[in-house]
Amino acid sequence: MKIIIETIEHKDQRYDTCGDWQWNDEMDVLTIKVSQTNLYDHETILLIGVHELIEALLCRRSFTAEAEVDRFDLNWHPHNGLTEPGDDPDAPYHSEHLFASNIERLIAARLGINWQQYEREIERLA
Repeated sequence: MKIIIETIEHKDQRYDTCGDWQWNDEMDVLTIKVSQTNLYDHETILLIGVHELIEALLCRRSFTAEAEVDRFDLNWHPHNGLTEPGDDPDAPYHSEHLFASNIERLIAARLGINWQQYEREIERLA
C-alpha cells in the first residue's frame, strides 16, 4: 500500500472540503488531498491529512464504499448548524468521521494548536 498526502489549492478540491481521500484499488494507493491554509503550515496539513487517513481506513474496514461516501459528500449542503458532511448523523461514514475528528483533536492538543483558531482558518477556505 502507498499513501500520498498532498496539498492543493482549495479551489481545486472536488467539492467544498479541506480534505478529501480517494483509493486507487488497482495500484493499492490512497491519495489524500489537503487544502493549503495559512495557519501552522505543516501542522495543519498533518492534522487534516491524518483525519482523512483514519477516516479512509475505517471506511474500508467497515465496508463503507468510497462511492457511497462521495455520493453523500458531493450532494450535501450545510444545515441545522452542521458545517461538515461527516458531522451529519445521516452520513454513511458518520462514526468513522467522528473517530477521526477525535484523533485530530488529540494531535492538535499535543502540538499546542488552538482548536478554535484552527477551525476558523478551515472555515475561511469556503
